[in-house]
Amino acid sequence: MSQKKVMIAEDSSVIQNLTKKILQFQNFEIYSVKNGKELLDAVQNEHFDIILLDINMPVMDGIEAVTQLRQHADATKKSIPVIAITGNAANHSVAYLKSVGFTEYLQKPLNFDQLVELVKKYTQN
Repeated sequence: MSQKKVMIAEDSSVIQNLTKKILQFQNFEIYSVKNGKELLDAVQNEHFDIILLDINMPVMDGIEAVTQLRQHADATKKSIPVIAITGNAANHSVAYLKSVGFTEYLQKPLNFDQLVELVKKYTQN
Protein backbone atom coordinates (compact mmCIF):
# COMPACT_ATOMS: atom_id res chain seq x y z
CA MET A 1 0.00 0.00 0.00
CA SER A 2 1.43 3.37 -0.96
CA GLN A 3 1.75 6.08 1.65
CA LYS A 4 -0.97 8.72 1.75
CA LYS A 5 0.31 12.23 1.08
CA VAL A 6 -0.43 14.89 3.66
CA MET A 7 0.27 18.58 3.00
CA ILE A 8 0.75 20.79 6.07
CA ALA A 9 0.37 24.52 5.40
CA GLU A 10 1.47 26.17 8.64
CA ASP A 11 3.72 29.18 9.27
CA SER A 12 4.78 28.03 12.76
CA SER A 13 7.86 25.81 12.45
CA VAL A 14 7.19 24.28 15.87
CA ILE A 15 3.64 23.18 15.01
CA GLN A 16 4.69 22.12 11.51
CA ASN A 17 7.55 19.93 12.80
CA LEU A 18 5.49 18.35 15.59
CA THR A 19 2.65 17.56 13.19
CA LYS A 20 5.12 16.11 10.67
CA LYS A 21 6.72 13.81 13.25
CA ILE A 22 3.39 12.52 14.54
CA LEU A 23 2.02 11.82 11.06
CA GLN A 24 5.29 10.28 9.80
CA PHE A 25 5.09 7.91 12.77
CA GLN A 26 1.65 6.92 11.44
CA ASN A 27 3.27 6.17 8.05
CA PHE A 28 2.04 9.21 6.11
CA GLU A 29 4.21 10.95 3.54
CA ILE A 30 4.47 14.58 4.64
CA TYR A 31 4.93 17.77 2.63
CA SER A 32 4.90 21.25 4.11
CA VAL A 33 4.68 24.90 3.14
CA LYS A 34 4.57 28.17 5.09
CA ASN A 35 1.67 30.02 3.43
CA GLY A 36 -1.37 29.71 1.18
CA LYS A 37 0.41 30.78 -2.00
CA GLU A 38 3.05 28.06 -1.56
CA LEU A 39 0.20 25.60 -0.92
CA LEU A 40 -1.59 26.45 -4.18
CA ASP A 41 1.72 26.22 -6.09
CA ALA A 42 2.39 22.77 -4.56
CA VAL A 43 -1.14 21.53 -5.38
CA GLN A 44 -0.51 22.39 -9.05
CA ASN A 45 2.46 20.02 -9.19
CA GLU A 46 1.58 17.23 -6.77
CA HIS A 47 -1.37 15.13 -5.62
CA PHE A 48 -2.23 15.27 -1.92
CA ASP A 49 -4.72 13.04 -0.13
CA ILE A 50 -5.44 15.65 2.54
CA ILE A 51 -4.39 19.19 3.45
CA LEU A 52 -3.96 20.58 6.97
CA LEU A 53 -4.34 24.33 6.58
CA ASP A 54 -3.62 27.01 9.16
CA ILE A 55 -5.98 29.96 8.86
CA ASN A 56 -3.63 32.76 9.98
CA MET A 57 -0.56 32.80 7.72
CA PRO A 58 1.45 35.48 5.91
CA VAL A 59 1.28 36.14 2.14
CA MET A 60 -2.04 34.27 1.70
CA ASP A 61 -4.17 33.07 4.61
CA GLY A 62 -6.00 29.77 4.84
CA ILE A 63 -9.43 31.23 4.01
CA GLU A 64 -8.18 32.67 0.70
CA ALA A 65 -6.20 29.50 -0.08
CA VAL A 66 -9.14 27.12 0.47
CA THR A 67 -11.44 29.45 -1.49
CA GLN A 68 -9.06 29.37 -4.47
CA LEU A 69 -8.51 25.61 -4.14
CA ARG A 70 -12.27 24.97 -4.28
CA GLN A 71 -12.39 26.90 -7.59
CA HIS A 72 -9.64 24.77 -9.18
CA ALA A 73 -10.34 23.52 -12.71
CA ASP A 74 -9.22 19.98 -11.80
CA ALA A 75 -12.09 18.18 -10.03
CA THR A 76 -9.71 15.90 -8.09
CA LYS A 77 -7.67 18.83 -6.76
CA LYS A 78 -10.67 20.93 -5.81
CA SER A 79 -12.19 18.07 -3.82
CA ILE A 80 -9.14 17.32 -1.61
CA PRO A 81 -10.25 17.20 2.05
CA VAL A 82 -8.95 20.31 3.86
CA ILE A 83 -8.76 20.52 7.66
CA ALA A 84 -8.75 24.07 9.08
CA ILE A 85 -6.32 24.65 11.93
CA THR A 86 -6.70 27.80 14.02
CA GLY A 87 -5.77 29.24 17.36
CA ASN A 88 -8.56 31.81 17.12
CA ALA A 89 -11.69 29.69 17.20
CA ALA A 90 -13.81 32.66 18.26
CA ASN A 91 -13.04 34.48 14.99
CA HIS A 92 -14.75 31.94 12.71
CA SER A 93 -17.72 29.66 13.27
CA VAL A 94 -17.54 26.06 12.10
CA ALA A 95 -20.46 26.84 9.75
CA TYR A 96 -18.46 29.70 8.19
CA LEU A 97 -15.33 27.56 7.79
CA LYS A 98 -17.36 24.84 6.06
CA SER A 99 -19.09 27.44 3.86
CA VAL A 100 -15.75 28.67 2.47
CA GLY A 101 -14.63 25.13 1.71
CA PHE A 102 -13.03 23.51 4.74
CA THR A 103 -13.97 19.87 5.33
CA GLU A 104 -13.28 19.83 9.08
CA TYR A 105 -11.78 22.03 11.75
CA LEU A 106 -9.21 21.59 14.54
CA GLN A 107 -8.36 24.11 17.23
CA LYS A 108 -4.88 24.92 18.53
CA PRO A 109 -3.32 23.73 20.69
CA LEU A 110 -3.71 20.63 18.57
CA ASN A 111 -5.03 17.43 20.07
CA PHE A 112 -2.75 15.05 18.17
CA ASP A 113 -4.96 11.98 18.74
CA GLN A 114 -7.84 13.88 17.15
CA LEU A 115 -5.57 15.06 14.33
CA VAL A 116 -4.44 11.51 13.51
CA GLU A 117 -8.04 10.27 13.70
CA LEU A 118 -9.22 12.95 11.22
CA VAL A 119 -6.34 12.39 8.81
CA LYS A 120 -6.99 8.63 8.83
CA LYS A 121 -10.74 9.18 8.38
CA TYR A 122 -10.25 11.26 5.23
CA THR A 123 -7.44 9.21 3.69
CA GLN A 124 -9.04 5.77 3.86
CA ASN A 125 -9.97 4.37 0.46
